[in-house]
Amino acid sequence: MNILNAKHILSKKRYIWVDSDKGISILLVGFGHCLLVLRAHGLDLNAYPLINYISLFLYGFRMPLFFIISGIFIASSLKKKGLNEYITNRADTILYPLLLWGGIEISLQLLTARYSANGITPMNYLNLLIDPRKTGHFWYLNTLFCIGVIYACLQAALKVKPVIQVVIGAVLYAIAAYLHINEIQGGFLTDICEFYLFFALGDFISNTLLDEKNAQRFSSFKVFIPLLLVFLFIQYHFARINLHGGADGINFVERKMPFFFLLEALVGCTISINFSFLLQKYQALNFLRVIGFHSLFIYCMQIIVMTITRVILVNLFHFTYIPGLVAALWICGTLLPMLFYNLCMRLDIWWLFTFRKPDQHRPFIPKEKNIPETIS
Repeated sequence: MNILNAKHILSKKRYIWVDSDKGISILLVGFGHCLLVLRAHGLDLNAYPLINYISLFLYGFRMPLFFIISGIFIASSLKKKGLNEYITNRADTILYPLLLWGGIEISLQLLTARYSANGITPMNYLNLLIDPRKTGHFWYLNTLFCIGVIYACLQAALKVKPVIQVVIGAVLYAIAAYLHINEIQGGFLTDICEFYLFFALGDFISNTLLDEKNAQRFSSFKVFIPLLLVFLFIQYHFARINLHGGADGINFVERKMPFFFLLEALVGCTISINFSFLLQKYQALNFLRVIGFHSLFIYCMQIIVMTITRVILVNLFHFTYIPGLVAALWICGTLLPMLFYNLCMRLDIWWLFTFRKPDQHRPFIPKEKNIPETIS
């Protein structure tokens, strides 16, 4: 895996469980993106209900988890960088990739609009900033950047303590719940209201999670097994409800039962973190750490890669076996962005991922040393 810079990544002094957790999350996100790409191009998945059910069952907690993980490191980042440098870093590692890769994806969609009738217009460039849900998966980067900047300003400039930030997050979540239930369109503000709480919770529990003395407690099967039973019970009901979600589909619980979604998300995030601590304890599945390190770059390029893979397999080779397509898109959508990113770093094409040139004397690592910002 040297071509993926794995040796350097695994040798760095990093929080192992964090990279593992992000690896798990981006794989879950990728699975959902596979089905999204296939459905968007008219392929019928109804003959394979198990694939659809797995997607429903594992949906719900993967995006909140990314916000929790990002929030875990904000206090240390502000202490080390200060407010101005922190915001500059967020613009470098989140906003810049959002605009560049979002622009690339929209441009490709505009070029193919006459063949796919995808409804894409030049307005989508502006929507990357004001209504990113209309551009697809780039809403996450928009929301992560906005929440990070708002949270940092409140904490650094106004000295708002984490517990108060959690209260603010709870109020904002209630506002988002009201908007969702009543189908009121709030653009990017709705996502900020919905996910601010998870970011705040990450900061609130950061000292506990980052204290090495607690690692043994969090990597205990005595915690994992009962938590797993609770997780399976909640996810079963979560998936059962979403199966009959009507027009809202997979988002039914999130939009119409937001407080059940909150419970499902928190339980899912907890067991994912617990499982990642177990992986750290037993030094297992290290490939997840490599995937987790590249999660942002995977997220930015994944839909583009999956769409191209689908075109090649379906249109060129007439391959339409759904399970095979899902596997191919999932693998390519994860592996190829990692390969492309590392190739770009070797060729000094760093400007595809950051506006600040990295140190040429060592392999490129994003400025957030402990957690390269990601993905849901």
